[in-house]
Amino acid sequence: MGMLEKVEQQWLKSFHCVYENNSFKRAAEFLCLPTSNVSRHIALLEEQLDARLFDRTTRRIAPTEAGEHLYLRTQPLLDKLNEALTEVTQHSRHVVGQLNILMPDSQELAQAVVSFCTKYPSISLCCDTSISPKEDLLDGFDVILSFHRGKLEDNNWIAKEIKCWSSVVVASPKLLRTSSKPFKITDLKHVPCINSFTALNGTPWVFKNGTGEVITQRVKSAFKVNSGQLAKAGALAGLGFAILPDELCRHEIETGELEIIELEYQPEDLVLYAFYASRKHIAKKVPAFIEHLQDQGK
Repeated sequence: MGMLEKVEQQWLKSFHCVYENNSFKRAAEFLCLPTSNVSRHIALLEEQLDARLFDRTTRRIAPTEAGEHLYLRTQPLLDKLNEALTEVTQHSRHVVGQLNILMPDSQELAQAVVSFCTKYPSISLCCDTSISPKEDLLDGFDVILSFHRGKLEDNNWIAKEIKCWSSVVVASPKLLRTSSKPFKITDLKHVPCINSFTALNGTPWVFKNGTGEVITQRVKSAFKVNSGQLAKAGALAGLGFAILPDELCRHEIETGELEIIELEYQPEDLVLYAFYASRKHIAKKVPAFIEHLQDQGK
């Protein structure tokens, strides 16, 4: 066991303070400790080093040769250590480093990422837009952005809501001429629907009842896509009924290119979440990026 393990940093701190103040009492005041603690630190240090560090007379104290030597050799080291620690805290308060993001390829998100990089020039960005990466590859990312309706699956990532869109079920007049109009969500099993998919399967459509409970409905799907833009294009072409954020198709509803289909339940909101690993010490770049997204989303 080296000497370093046997010596507490606090003892050295007390020693430096006594040396600089030529007084136990003043050192104790400076360190906000009882004088008895400071005396004890020095005694412990002397014991471990097997050397007297101060000559104590009733009138004053003076460092011994060993005390003098210890001070001169350790002073620059403690300063350096302090500097290094301060540097790191400042570093962690700065938004720096490489930010690895996985996200859908959306124009709005692209804008938000670009404006984040403009705001924080010390960030280098690595952004991937593959849709459904393998679970074990997720660890390479600092933040994962994805859209969800209804309940999130449990995993060990922290989820922060970025933005929420109310949604509607829509269809083109062309489709409504050839297909029967659904009135209940169970009717969706018998009409062509445009479905979003995840890596696993065609996800069911998600609705909410009057009390906000989630209700899922499997639908008949002939057109599976993983982008709202594609789903909208398919709906406009009459390929199926679609569930879309109303913001995305407001214009088409006003012009009559799409019609809203009222069912007994409302579609669940579409929510954009940012996921990040639940580590205790998280680099400043991650919360800064999430905050930026939330501000942009307002």
